[in-house]
Amino acid sequence: MRSTQPNGVAPNSVLGRALTLLTAFRPGEDELTLAELHRRTGIPKPTAHRLLGELVDWDVVERTPTGIRLGMRLFELGQLVPRQRSLREAAAPFLTDLFEATHETVHLAVPDGIEVVYVQKLDGRRGPAVASRVGGRMPAYCTGVGKVLLAFAPPERFAAVVAAGLERRTPRTVVAPGLLASELAAVRERGVALEHEESTVGITCVAAPVFDGEGPAVAAISITGWANRLDPDRFAPAVRTAALGISRSLRGRTG
Repeated sequence: MRSTQPNGVAPNSVLGRALTLLTAFRPGEDELTLAELHRRTGIPKPTAHRLLGELVDWDVVERTPTGIRLGMRLFELGQLVPRQRSLREAAAPFLTDLFEATHETVHLAVPDGIEVVYVQKLDGRRGPAVASRVGGRMPAYCTGVGKVLLAFAPPERFAAVVAAGLERRTPRTVVAPGLLASELAAVRERGVALEHEESTVGITCVAAPVFDGEGPAVAAISITGWANRLDPDRFAPAVRTAALGISRSLRGRTG
């Protein structure tokens, strides 16, 4: 979960402090102690203790014998987000068909600022253990879904990605803005994006955009597998066909 806390300074509002406490949790962390929440957020312990008590009353967090964990109410609220719920419902049959046809890991992701957020994942039966997870984030510039979303996005999003810095995650990561811009132009021309060991060594993927109208891409789908075994050119038509099917389904729901 991404923290919106600016510059490590705790916000002054009650709502801002409560959200800062919630976003202090990181992937794979079942619970945190009050001391750790104080350290990460900068919120004084007495204030954090009082706010957490109110969040407990709302079932947003739960107390354990050793700390605090996120509560069921957050999960319930997450399932109510209309845009992502509608997208997942429209995409479900196409993702399943793509998974059954390829037996590779299938992703559905949406843009969020300079990152992508995975909203669905079907784990491949013979591929690598991909670190992505539903609700997880990755940089847009070095992932297949991210490059597709950047290619079919307003120019301002690409400028924001470059301004944030292009970190070299692997030896193959594209970190030169000019080269990345050229690659995105090629993505727009062929309708799919390829990633070869740019985000993770040993992994490759092919991705295609999803549209709900004439505007920017609202989502992207991909298949991911071993770099030495998965042939992106072979699977690109299947990924693009699935993306087109989801796009038609979304237009039918909003038309």
